Amino acid sequence: MKKLVMTLSLAFVLGACANKNGKTSELTGTIAIDGSGTVFPVSEAVAEEFLKVEPRVKVTVGESGTGGGFKKFGTGVTDISDASREIKDSEIALCKENDIEYVQLTVALDGITVVVNKDNTWAKTMTTEELKKLWEPNSTIKKWNEIRADWPDEEIHLYGPNTSHGTYDFFTEVIMGESGASRTDYNAVSDYNVAVQGIEKDTDALGYFGLSYYEENKDKLSVVAIDNGNGPVLPSVETVASNEYAPLSRSLFIFINKKSAQKPEVQKFVSFYLENAPELSKEVGYVPMPKSGYDSQKEVFKSALGIQ
Repeated sequence: MKKLVMTLSLAFVLGACANKNGKTSELTGTIAIDGSGTVFPVSEAVAEEFLKVEPRVKVTVGESGTGGGFKKFGTGVTDISDASREIKDSEIALCKENDIEYVQLTVALDGITVVVNKDNTWAKTMTTEELKKLWEPNSTIKKWNEIRADWPDEEIHLYGPNTSHGTYDFFTEVIMGESGASRTDYNAVSDYNVAVQGIEKDTDALGYFGLSYYEENKDKLSVVAIDNGNGPVLPSVETVASNEYAPLSRSLFIFINKKSAQKPEVQKFVSFYLENAPELSKEVGYVPMPKSGYDSQKEVFKSALGIQ
């Protein structure tokens, strides 16, 4: 996956451009998207497909994390912000301070996966309480056998997202009961591929990130089944969609600046996003909502724009 801002543009020597159906498109303009690294693969895939339909619209997709994305969105730098959690009060205040009104839309579902090295033969399952003891602020757990006595007397090496990621906020909120409550002595990464590489090389490593990153690297890593009191459950499209993989199932969002949404290229892009998200979100490892869910999001967007 590209880790830098990706610019999707296509310039033609001749003036008119034709879409994939051979019809000339007159739509032009630019759309700036940034935010969640988790939502990035979905927005990137949508932008690539949109380019085939509207080749004269320039779409940039970045991934500075949910928190980093909201900082840009709240100051009017971007048109759309990708987010893997709800917007915080401080981020709402920033938007109000800069007279930015927005529309929030759900585009897919996801599960946070807890992963270990392929040679880890013991941590096949963990309870949410064990996760809490391991990751809570000032946790004293240093070795595997401090979680379960029959696990190895070896030091655990932890990997997780840094504080700018919505994944960090969501995980700490549902496991610790408070967003941002976490031990700090772990390998905090901005790029999930760094976590994948670290865990792949270290038998005693453990980390967490979105389901799609595990799916993309499941030949390199093992996943831990999570027990919330109803028995261990592995993350999958099916268990996330049914919410059986609670509490580590979540919704993924895009936030659209209402002023930007008045532009025809943004309106068409968002409509295209909701129309194609079911297929594209699944292609990149996420869980699509039922059709009724996307239909309701289309109505939310239309209503926000005053479209009947």
